[in-house]
Amino acid sequence: MDTAFAIGAAINTAFVLAEVVFGLAANSVALVADAAHNLGDVLALLLAWGAAWLTRRPPTARRTYGWGRSSILAALINAGVLLISVGAIGFEAIRRLLDPEPVASGIVMAVAAVGILVNGGTALLFMRDRDSDLNIRAQFQHLAGDALVSIAVVAAALAIRLTGLTWIDPLASLAVAGVIVAGTWSTLRESLDLSLDAVPARLTQQEIADWLAALPGVREVHDLHIWGLSTTETALTAHLVCDPGTAPRSLDELAAALHDRFHIGHTTIQIETETEAALCRLRPAGVI
Repeated sequence: MDTAFAIGAAINTAFVLAEVVFGLAANSVALVADAAHNLGDVLALLLAWGAAWLTRRPPTARRTYGWGRSSILAALINAGVLLISVGAIGFEAIRRLLDPEPVASGIVMAVAAVGILVNGGTALLFMRDRDSDLNIRAQFQHLAGDALVSIAVVAAALAIRLTGLTWIDPLASLAVAGVIVAGTWSTLRESLDLSLDAVPARLTQQEIADWLAALPGVREVHDLHIWGLSTTETALTAHLVCDPGTAPRSLDELAAALHDRFHIGHTTIQIETETEAALCRLRPAGVI
């Protein structure tokens, strides 16, 4: 996806500069607000690109899992920056609602129409891998949402031209802020969860525990932990209590089954007899 990141960052940077220039010339807070939002897109693209590059670097003696978590950190930072931008946009929009100013609606419509093409076209670059990587999916959803926001800006400018009601512009800005919050909140929550070693959103611990417990020869499952190594890789550790000499299957087959069924790529399983489990300080389930 390096080419997609490079093209997306370059196009969006040029568009941000154009929006700022024309937004100030047109005295449109909606257009400047959209520029701030698109600047967030550029930062998001650069951070996501850097994180994607870091995740490909090999592990070291100090970072034995490599740099995979940089993709989680990038998503968390991007969400935080966008929410800060929302506060600034909302503050200025409320000020304009209290003290409306004239807006050059023609310039606003023209620039925002270009934004539809820029954001929509860039979003298409990330469509292919959006289902397999949270980092890529966040970029796709963000850019696709921006295309919709640009449509809203065009509609607001058209409404101003037809009605002369300048308060429509700051109202559109508040709508933009609402879209940013709605689109960013889930990314913030999921990236925060992953940074705190929560079970990835696509999985449930109980489902995996039940599946392991149902394997032939398994009497109990404890010390089960599932967490994200990155936005694409998931790890699992567990203790399986089995009858003597009746391990459920080879550990290689078990790891392959977990990968195929739950897309868990890093698996560590400890097999215990009931006698050994009685001495395990990580028993029962829920003990850390």
